[in-house]
Amino acid sequence: MAGKRSIFEEVGTAGAASAAPRGGLIDRPRGARRGIRAWMIVLFLLVVTMIAVGGMTRLTDSGLSITEWKPVTGAVPPLNAEDWATEFEKYKATPEFSLQNTAMSLEEFKIIYWWEWGHRQLGRVIGLVWAVGFAGFALSRAIPAGWTRRMLLVGALGGLQGAIGWWMVSSGLEGDRVDVASYRLATHLGLAFVILGFLAWYVFLLGRSEADLLQARRVGERKLFGMTTGLMHFAFLQIVLGALVAGIDAGRGFPTWPLMNGQFFPADAFYVPGGAWWQAFFENPGLVQFVHRMSGYLLFAFGVVVWLRGRRSVHPVTRRAYHAVMAMMVVQVAIGIATVLLLAQMHVAITHQIGAVILWVLILRARHLAAYPVAGSIQKGTA
Repeated sequence: MAGKRSIFEEVGTAGAASAAPRGGLIDRPRGARRGIRAWMIVLFLLVVTMIAVGGMTRLTDSGLSITEWKPVTGAVPPLNAEDWATEFEKYKATPEFSLQNTAMSLEEFKIIYWWEWGHRQLGRVIGLVWAVGFAGFALSRAIPAGWTRRMLLVGALGGLQGAIGWWMVSSGLEGDRVDVASYRLATHLGLAFVILGFLAWYVFLLGRSEADLLQARRVGERKLFGMTTGLMHFAFLQIVLGALVAGIDAGRGFPTWPLMNGQFFPADAFYVPGGAWWQAFFENPGLVQFVHRMSGYLLFAFGVVVWLRGRRSVHPVTRRAYHAVMAMMVVQVAIGIATVLLLAQMHVAITHQIGAVILWVLILRARHLAAYPVAGSIQKGTA
């Protein structure tokens, strides 16, 4: 015998009460959020690898070995002796060869060629992973509301990065330059960190539900968030200044610390042969390294201030995030000093660059937790 029906139950809705409720567009594609997050983690790891390979390409002076920009056909490397001879002849027409590497053999050329080819090939892989992933999520209509523009932004910045990469390389193929222009290198590396920052932020957002983020935002620590935003911008400036140092090998000119060859301020800091005084901020090794050092000290001091504020957060997860930032800042300063003392040897220089990546992501994570705190739980051990 059927049970009694409620007087509030409309005709034709029998059994509706037992049916599971259906979520809206934001809640429905939970799998899509997880899938998009996994896709962005892959892109994030690829960009980190790209930064490391780019650093090695710079440290091995390989960036000017490929003298043409062929986004599609350039994916195929030289396949025979004739192809290698052709590429080598193109390189011989560059200022870097005629002014610096006239004694280079074909076998030595192949080494620097493979570094640059690998760097460009990795860029193509990143573009392909983005395009296939975006197309797949779009065609399956699995993109959550508000995420299409974010995904397109990552792709657009990636395309812009490829164009800036060639703009950078082209600066070293004319005149009497034996390296790319340092300010173009700084632009290229800076944009890489911007892309990395967006990917990290999106990964953090996708790691939690929209409902969780909405609730967490209501108890966000605005002052701490603002201070960490300032730290993020300051760290980005320091990264760009580091690229200027790398662009002119300024890290090898003053292998002493805390003074610079016995002086606080380097001699002839504003001297640039045939150039204006303001060009010294980009082209004088002493001044460029001095600015990078001073900025590093100020960044560390400001980082301590932010850490002191972050360690007072009422949220344990947030406090631990700021402890991680402070610890990495200490490590990064130590690596930076070692880089100077060891004449920017390849292994320590690339470690310093990877350290910048780690610090950058930790700052972003702390900033995210300041905006969207994780509520403590005795059961989960986070209270």
